[in-house]
Amino acid sequence: MKALDNQWRTSTRSGGNGACVEARYTDHTAQVRDSKDQQGPVLSFGAGQWAGFVRGIKGGNFNV
Repeated sequence: MKALDNQWRTSTRSGGNGACVEARYTDHTAQVRDSKDQQGPVLSFGAGQWAGFVRGIKGGNFNV
């Protein structure tokens, strides 16, 4: 997995259909936005919050 940087990125597992989120790391925060609405709102998370979220994903805590 590539580390986030200040460039918006989508998951390598996204289907390429535009129904995903993009993420980047800037100013010591992880930011997430809707790939279909790039001018829309951006959610920002501190490093600890983002690390916890990634651990949760890897641990299967967000299965739908």
